[in-house]
Amino acid sequence: MRSDQIKRGDARAAHRSLLRATGVGEGDWDKPFIAVCNSHVDIIPGHVHLQEVGNFVKECIREAGGVPFLFNTIGVDDGIAMGHEGMKFSLPSRELIADSVETMIQAHRFDAMICIPNCDKIVPGMFMGAMRVNIPTIFVSGGPMEAGRTESGKTVDLIDAFVAGVQRQNGKISSEELAAIEQAACPTCGSCSGMFTANSMNCLAEAIGLALPGNGTILATAADRKALYREAATRIVAMAKEFAQKGPGHGLLPREIGSAAAFDNAMILDMAMGGSTNTVLHILAIAHEAQTPFTLDRIDALSRMTPNICKVSPSSHYHIEDVARAGGIHTILGEVARGCPGLLNLDSMTVTGRTLGENIAAFDVRSDHAEARARTLARVRPGRARSIQAWSVPSVEHANTGTAVAEREPQVDSSDGFDPYDVIRPVENAYSKSGGLTVLKGNLAPAGAIVKTAGVSPKMLTHKGPAVIFESEVDAYNGIVFGKVKAGDVVVIRYEGPKGGPGMQEMLAPTTAIKGVGLDDKCALVTDGRFSGGTAGASIGHVSPEAAVGGPIGLIQDGDLIEIDIPKGLLSVALSEAQLAERKAAWKPRQPGIESSYLRRYAAMATSADTGAILKWD
Repeated sequence: MRSDQIKRGDARAAHRSLLRATGVGEGDWDKPFIAVCNSHVDIIPGHVHLQEVGNFVKECIREAGGVPFLFNTIGVDDGIAMGHEGMKFSLPSRELIADSVETMIQAHRFDAMICIPNCDKIVPGMFMGAMRVNIPTIFVSGGPMEAGRTESGKTVDLIDAFVAGVQRQNGKISSEELAAIEQAACPTCGSCSGMFTANSMNCLAEAIGLALPGNGTILATAADRKALYREAATRIVAMAKEFAQKGPGHGLLPREIGSAAAFDNAMILDMAMGGSTNTVLHILAIAHEAQTPFTLDRIDALSRMTPNICKVSPSSHYHIEDVARAGGIHTILGEVARGCPGLLNLDSMTVTGRTLGENIAAFDVRSDHAEARARTLARVRPGRARSIQAWSVPSVEHANTGTAVAEREPQVDSSDGFDPYDVIRPVENAYSKSGGLTVLKGNLAPAGAIVKTAGVSPKMLTHKGPAVIFESEVDAYNGIVFGKVKAGDVVVIRYEGPKGGPGMQEMLAPTTAIKGVGLDDKCALVTDGRFSGGTAGASIGHVSPEAAVGGPIGLIQDGDLIEIDIPKGLLSVALSEAQLAERKAAWKPRQPGIESSYLRRYAAMATSADTGAILKWD
């Protein structure tokens, strides 16, 4: 075993002595040492319950014949960090988490690892670390939050709270209305209830093959999630033992699973379900760590081939709990496989020990051969009670668990009008023939930009208007709220890229401000920063090259005419090559005046968004 390097031989007597002081027993030396990489942080709703989860996973690993060792990473709550200086640290925290995972695994020679992330930056940070160390790894997240309900019965989430804050500022709602939404929007522990970045990444983990079916959709409050943790613990011990026998090449290491085909599958799912634009940033970075060539051009090609068959908040009134009820991620993948034969790479291996195609057959509830457990999980419902505890909602009563169901059960629950075939549509009834994300290029974004097409109003798919330029996210928010932006304008927020921010702040405040003042179907927003997964509207981010390195977005001026054509993948400014060249010659780098030593280091090494904002130092 890999862990023999710290527990075998006379020269390791001191090592064993130290390990005994941690609780390692005399019967443990022949067992695999399993790292439990947890991200319990009390200030993040998606992580507040993970101490209990981590301890349960430890128990399950020991029962399965492994020796568990738990360690924690940091985490940044993007919602709480939003709209102030703290957001500059959000994306950079991804690199710290990746470094922490690599450091812990390499220093202590673990045989395998379970990662328990939940929220944005934490999921991709752990993924990047797992690809670097390349030992058997399973991801099992903390699970999604329940959607909120106001006393009037309105379904709400975090984005409603952001929008309501803007509406209260400009007098559109009362303080009582704001309080009702604020108090209901985030009712439970778990990653925020829409298809924001955290849930997008946890869902993509299933398609990549490093998470078990159900990882992205079983609610954090559902006791049924305990079975997922137990299964992950049992499986990781078996994988560690197999790895000890066979070594690299047994097919189930992160870099072996993380092939180009697996990343294709992840982005196909992303396009089909209309995930966050941040997933593009993170998948590019994870692929880089996996040493797998993967580019923005490939993502663009996949988008053009993949129909958008699922829309979840902020692009619709549905939430992750509805996707779970409709059958979960493998039902989305099943519809893609049926409607677009050959698009998914069904032979890609996963941590289940089965191929993605075999997983789909077992967990697509619309399949004739779906396992009983898949159908059981589709019966899980929210508890509708405020809770920060894992598993506060009793388990669904299991019937025929583990046996195949020969006949398909009714899919439409007529008792409340819920239609799973609207939550997850067949390909023939897709929202659009192309994916929920679109790559845009043109003379304003020569290396590319990203828009969440699934959240764009049809009337804004093409737009031409004058630029209203802001040099920071805070200035943009104030300018939008207090009337500087008019219908037809294109809001440009620059010097917010990886280097320029530094840290590539999320633009949720300006986008919700646009919605709050009623301009979301009349204005577009273009930035070299990025957007929260909760962003909807004609919001174009990741413009590359960024302003801080002299990209065209840093050269435009107020009033320049910007053209957006999402169906054609175009983002351009009405300036000739000669005009842009003249402005570039006069351009001078801006001195950001960064006080933070970490952000200065980050800015010095950060690359453009089109490469995943990875760090380079040589």
